[in-house]
Amino acid sequence: MTLSVPAGAAADLRVQPVDDILEHVERSLQVRFDPDTVVRKRRSVGACTDRGTWVRIERRSLDKIGEQGWNGTECAARLRDIAQPVWRGCMVWIEPGGLVLWRADETTLLPSPPIGTAILSDDPSLKPQWWRAFNATLDALSGQQTTRVATPDTERITQQLVSASVQGVFGDGFDTTVERWVPAHADLNWANMTAPEFCLFDWEDWGKAPRGLDSASLWASSLAVPRLAERVRAERRADFESRDGKLMTLFACSKILDPYAHPQDPRHQPARRMAGRLVAELQAD
Repeated sequence: MTLSVPAGAAADLRVQPVDDILEHVERSLQVRFDPDTVVRKRRSVGACTDRGTWVRIERRSLDKIGEQGWNGTECAARLRDIAQPVWRGCMVWIEPGGLVLWRADETTLLPSPPIGTAILSDDPSLKPQWWRAFNATLDALSGQQTTRVATPDTERITQQLVSASVQGVFGDGFDTTVERWVPAHADLNWANMTAPEFCLFDWEDWGKAPRGLDSASLWASSLAVPRLAERVRAERRADFESRDGKLMTLFACSKILDPYAHPQDPRHQPARRMAGRLVAELQAD
């Protein structure tokens, strides 16, 4: 097969040709894609099939695939009491040159449309039953067992990463030791959930993480809509009030306030205000 994306090269599948990839997956899974449903993101592309399923195809370099493998969606299929698509099967192949792997996962269709982009600029006006289903899934997830380690932004989360990220932006005047590690989705944002019926999808990076990672990530994705950000904090209050939740909020803020972050990000000022408050609280502990 001739690949449209150069092996080993940095890829953005929103702009690079993917026709060869889609045709390869169609032949291998024996499906036909609906071209009107194709969704292209930076490192993935997906589409509806003629058998009423969804196929998500992701490209990842070998150096981003750790010892736990690259089968998050498959492993998430065994989780209990989680509102997620049903996993049907997959295919995996390596690019010529051996530097890059592709993976295609086939799942049932989402019950409702995705809420929006990863970072929202408008309030989605979610109903109380949505928030109940959201909380039920996050609570059920945190109570389960796994040997997987979460990889937010494709990077394995460790105590060293947490400390380096937080102290690199906010200094070392407080303890950054994580007390509790629990299963997390690790890519919780408004592009990976549906409404009006709640469903959480894109499980490639889930695994153990400090308590509060998911809640803090969603809060950070909501900061351009203050009322929504406050609702997230209210719904996940126990996470945010925990010491680990405070650390994870600073971890999320560190990405917004990093010197190389976009200077016009509307989340910058609310993130700075929250970070100042939390740093003072942690220093006082």
